Amino acid sequence: MKLFDEFKAFVMRGNVLDLAVGVIIGAAFGKIVTSLVNDIFMPIIGMIIGNIDFSSLVIKLGEPVEGAEQAAIRYGMFIQEIVNFLIIALCVFVAIKVINKLQKKKEEASAPAPGPTKEEVLLTEIRDALNKIAEK
Repeated sequence: MKLFDEFKAFVMRGNVLDLAVGVIIGAAFGKIVTSLVNDIFMPIIGMIIGNIDFSSLVIKLGEPVEGAEQAAIRYGMFIQEIVNFLIIALCVFVAIKVINKLQKKKEEASAPAPGPTKEEVLLTEIRDALNKIAEK
């Protein structure tokens, strides 16, 4: 039973749960961004550069062998993955930039107003002392 209690304590620690949530959200975000890249951006990019499908660009190696796929360097797929990475990196960058901006605004709104400085406190005391002298 002790092993189960230790495991339960391990799983219920905050950073394990945070990591699990991060992985799940990251996977879902990855699917959204992949769809954005493949279904929205790549057709537009393909149209701009003349309907070139990067994935079909290959350099064939040697002679084809009957019953087997011909060996080829698929540099088009490599270009496609580079473009996908750049778009995904841009999406993540923009998302983090927006989140940071929202957190900064939230922190600024909830930050308490700073108290008076030492100089202001001293000047207030001097003013009050002068007012007492003037009243006498």
